[in-house]
Amino acid sequence: MQVSIVIRAFNEAERIERLLIGIEAQTVAPQEVIVVDSGSTDATVSIARAYGARVIGIDRSEFTFGRALNLGCAAASGDVCVFASGHVHPVRHDWIAELVAPFEDRRVALSYGRQHGDRTNRFSEHQLFAQWFPPESACPQPTYFCNNANSAIRRSAWESLRYDETLPGLEDLAWAKAVSARGGWIAYVAEAEVVHHHDERWAQVRNRYRREAMAMRSIDEHSRFTRGDFVRLLARNVVSDLRAARRQGVLRDQLGSILMFRYNQLAGTYRGFNGPPEVSAQLRARFYYPSRNGRSGHRAEVENAIDYPALESKPRRARQAKAPHSGRRGGASGARRVAARGRADRAKG
Repeated sequence: MQVSIVIRAFNEAERIERLLIGIEAQTVAPQEVIVVDSGSTDATVSIARAYGARVIGIDRSEFTFGRALNLGCAAASGDVCVFASGHVHPVRHDWIAELVAPFEDRRVALSYGRQHGDRTNRFSEHQLFAQWFPPESACPQPTYFCNNANSAIRRSAWESLRYDETLPGLEDLAWAKAVSARGGWIAYVAEAEVVHHHDERWAQVRNRYRREAMAMRSIDEHSRFTRGDFVRLLARNVVSDLRAARRQGVLRDQLGSILMFRYNQLAGTYRGFNGPPEVSAQLRARFYYPSRNGRSGHRAEVENAIDYPALESKPRRARQAKAPHSGRRGGASGARRVAARGRADRAKG
């Protein structure tokens, strides 16, 4: 199974090199790396080309997330397109292997992996990552939730179902919902983990959630978000974050950040919604409600982890000589176990 990596980027010079180093360090080598750049004014393009990536430009005035993905998929030649944001990097050497392993089952159309932040992310965003990306894998999962910052799709499914280029965000959920309606499966692979950096101003946080709420109205005709929702969810999420911060001993340091993040997140969401209907209960809980365990920040030792400081200290030629490419799907045991459990459960049924 041939793999094409598609990276969406705009002024990612600070982060994209670590992603490209992480790709070179994978046990499964991709057939190609394609960077869809929407008018970067920094060194993003030159860094990408230095690592052998093919760069496709898209004018900023024409950019939408869906259009960028469609351009990348159209240029790709692999059986599977792996999507990565320009400001993520894989945690383990078998990230690609784990992410594509579910496609051994022909019913799987989309897979996505776990995400967590680092010191640049706001405290409350760490809580969101823990909520959205649990430690347990699932195939198939019961909802169409996914996230294109770390995901993969079967290219043949894309050929008959393009991304919606009109949405201001959540093009991944719209595609996942449509492919699910056709009978395609969605796999969540917790072992395919990335670090997702966000260092946003409060206005950017508010705007991001506003865009996504506007998109959700188009995706789910029953969606709504009232003033009552705003007040109730603001109180619930702030209290949950404060408790988590107190358990971690950082309450005093993070109090202001928690209040500002949750306010801007939900204020943006409220502004983005403007119609009656209701989001499905499962999806609504995944998006808005705090995680029950509230665990984040403290991570166990990761097996097969990439040592980025060691790799970054070496010349690129030396890194490539020691890259653990195997040309096969080595190290995808976690995802295969999920698929095997699913087959066994169906056989019992």
